[in-house]
Amino acid sequence: MPDLASFARQHKALGDPSRLRIIRLLKEQSLCVCEIESALELPQYAISRHLGILRQAGLVEGWREGTWMHYRLAEKLPKAWLKALDALCEVWDADKQLQKDRKRVKTRCS
Repeated sequence: MPDLASFARQHKALGDPSRLRIIRLLKEQSLCVCEIESALELPQYAISRHLGILRQAGLVEGWREGTWMHYRLAEKLPKAWLKALDALCEVWDADKQLQKDRKRVKTRCS
């Protein structure tokens, strides 16, 4: 069971709009860094920095396939976190920027 310091670190990691956008995309599927970069229209160094913060907070995990680095929501996230993310996604999905991000991922990954 995570302690309060872990919860605070996770909430702090979600305190940036770009990281919320990344979490929303990873809620649907795992993605490589270049796909996240394309969806958010941010440079690779910014995506990597945000992913590092999310990884340190225990919200995402990554793995390497050749030269590609892939990310997904952390498999060890408690069910309560996943339920909370489901509820938040319902609210976030009204955001025009998130709608554009998801559309770009679908276009690139289809």
